[in-house]
Amino acid sequence: MAYQPNAAFAGLFRAFTSDPQSIGAHLTEQMARQAADDPLLVSTGSDIVLFSGTGRAPTIESFRKSTRGFIELTAVSHLPLAIAYLARMRELSPHDDTWQSDSIRLRDHAEATRAANSSAFWRDHVAVDSFAGHEQKIADLVDYTCRVTIDLIERMQNDHSLLSFDRLNDEYFASPPGDALPVPMNDVMFATFGLAFLDIVYRIGNWLRAQSLDWTRLMVLVSGQSGRPTAGATWATNNMCYLVWSASDRVLLPERVLVAPHAPSFSVAELPDAAGLAELERTYRALWLNTRASIDVARDLFPDQRPYGFDPAPADGMPPIKSVDDREATVARLRRIMEDPSQLLSNCVADYIVDQLHKNGNQPQRVEIPGFTNVSYPHMGES
Repeated sequence: MAYQPNAAFAGLFRAFTSDPQSIGAHLTEQMARQAADDPLLVSTGSDIVLFSGTGRAPTIESFRKSTRGFIELTAVSHLPLAIAYLARMRELSPHDDTWQSDSIRLRDHAEATRAANSSAFWRDHVAVDSFAGHEQKIADLVDYTCRVTIDLIERMQNDHSLLSFDRLNDEYFASPPGDALPVPMNDVMFATFGLAFLDIVYRIGNWLRAQSLDWTRLMVLVSGQSGRPTAGATWATNNMCYLVWSASDRVLLPERVLVAPHAPSFSVAELPDAAGLAELERTYRALWLNTRASIDVARDLFPDQRPYGFDPAPADGMPPIKSVDDREATVARLRRIMEDPSQLLSNCVADYIVDQLHKNGNQPQRVEIPGFTNVSYPHMGES
């Protein structure tokens, strides 16, 4: 028979926090009543919701997959990376021709994308403010990336040695800019990541500022899985924390932004009804306040001990980008986000884009993006 704790001890254990009628639950309820009118901001992996308090209907904004341009730019970011994955497949199983059939499908998708791409597509269909004035250059970037990759796929069907990492690094990913390949694909990956995140930072930042929030009272919860299952579980690795803090003009106390990767999530695509949203709000408020309870108690309980000072800066942050031409830093960031399971993939650009937008007075057209601002892509139709 499995071990069972003594009933008296188990009752004492539950009396503190693990029972709906426990002391901890009752303290959280008291805090919830006092903070009923305090705003609560909850961010998931793709959406952000503001619960204004006292039963008012929530306000919701989306980012990532459901927003204009995200899938399009991320697809182009992934195109060079897909070549690297094909190379790894061939390296692991050189006699398995799966990589060849996968590469043909990738080529077909790239050709369809190239056909759909134009400056008018980015201006009139995607039509986001942060890309205004850059539509032709974005179209040129997309066309160039597809054209170069399609050519590589066709050549490597006959010359498999092109798919070795040595050749790919020398001739595709990190090749010195020249007539054959004026922009290396490492630059393309960073540029497309940067463009996609620029729109997220600009739009979400504007949305947050439009809410006229009392940043000193705002409770923030980053909830559920964000990106890879192992990623974004801390303040320093979840870029939404830094984005919200920056949008507050750095007034919001970082300690009021909690990351809860195991908390319930939601998506705009599958929103609950009004009653379900109200229940979600109660759950999120209880989670935030229950966590805050131990912080407040500790400050009163141990007044003579040195207080814990929350520092959101990561111990080993991303390599700083010293200039728009700092290819060493951008490539180091690309390696870091792929090699460090704790990082969101967008972290290769996140802090840089947030800081650039802040530095440039929230004007996205003035943000300098390595791999984009500092390079010229061949115009569509040029070979």
